[in-house]
Amino acid sequence: MFLKENALLAVAGLKANRMRSFLTMLGIIIGIGAVIAIVSIGDAVTAKVSDAMSGIGANVIQVYVTPRDAKNTTTDVTVGGTNMDDSDMISMDQINAFRKKFADEISSVSVQESYGDGKVQDGHLSSNISVVGVDPGYLDVSSVKMVKGRFLRDRDIDANRRVVVVSDRLVSDMFRGSTDPIGKEVSMEVGGWNESFTIVGVYKYERSSLGGMTVSGNPRTSFYIPISVEKEQAQYQNYYYFSLKSKSIGGSDAFCKKIDSYFSKVFAGNSKYTCQSYNMESMMSSVTSVMGTISVAIAAIAAIALLVGGIGVMNIMLVSVTERTREIGTRKALGARNSYIRAQFIVEAVIICLIGGVLGIGFGVLLAWIGDSLIGVKLVVSFPVVLFSVGFSMLIGIFFGYYPAKKASRLDPIDALRYE
Repeated sequence: MFLKENALLAVAGLKANRMRSFLTMLGIIIGIGAVIAIVSIGDAVTAKVSDAMSGIGANVIQVYVTPRDAKNTTTDVTVGGTNMDDSDMISMDQINAFRKKFADEISSVSVQESYGDGKVQDGHLSSNISVVGVDPGYLDVSSVKMVKGRFLRDRDIDANRRVVVVSDRLVSDMFRGSTDPIGKEVSMEVGGWNESFTIVGVYKYERSSLGGMTVSGNPRTSFYIPISVEKEQAQYQNYYYFSLKSKSIGGSDAFCKKIDSYFSKVFAGNSKYTCQSYNMESMMSSVTSVMGTISVAIAAIAAIALLVGGIGVMNIMLVSVTERTREIGTRKALGARNSYIRAQFIVEAVIICLIGGVLGIGFGVLLAWIGDSLIGVKLVVSFPVVLFSVGFSMLIGIFFGYYPAKKASRLDPIDALRYE
């Protein structure tokens, strides 16, 4: 009953000073809204990245050439973010020997290399592309889904055929009506490389799982050509990395250790570089951990607004104590205990913060929805964070309301009644 009366008094006080009460709550609203928005967007992006990497496959392993010494960055050529020359990379003979060695454990092996971005154009029709040289194993290792025709074959690689697998998006950009694209030629231009390729297959285009935004409504899709044709234009004939798909979904970590051991012997004569394997599970765990840490760090910075809001609550409660000095004196003269006066102002501070917390939750969800819409990910709201925010706002009310409440409870009733 006593708590209910204090709550009603607090609400009446807030109604009597609506603008002042709202401005007092503003710091709480912004702080909680920022924390919820940042954590929600971070969770949504993390979930999207995890889904994207899971789509690649838990049994997909990538093998990279890595420096033995992280400080080894003094050579002339930069490939894949590290400095190396052709002899430091993995040759096709080494990949084939590796495939033969672990034939019982490997489903497929793929080499791929991006050449660059450009476009396919025919008169006023055009489509943005990224030229990627691949081999037949890429279809099994990647998540490419064919919808028409075929993928690249070994004979395409061996004969350096000018054939290509394009996206259904490119087909809709370049061919009108019911025209069958299989067997049609398209001319691509990437940097100084201009050449025509015959379409042998069409794959289903799917917008990047990471929610990448497109420019002018014309996304850039992969233009898959034989790796041997891409290598005709490439500066290096060997590979910075390759991918493989193991036959067993479980035990990727154990297989990675075998791969690392194998290539440590292959690269034993190379003092600068060796090979390191990575499976999707470990990569996903690392990415999730990093993004979680970033989200928490940014949310902690945003939580500073809650501290500012709490100081605002303390300030307004001190003003309220001063304004209601005669009221406090009257209550104490009528027999109100110090604990009753103290509880009255603490409850008022808690209600201010609680209302601000609820409004902050709505503000945070709105910000998260806008942010997720802009980057193209699904809204994810963490209910534990919401509950924590409400609880934390109430704690702020108790913490920052205690000093003004204690000051009010210690007022001398005679001095309070004489206060003007």
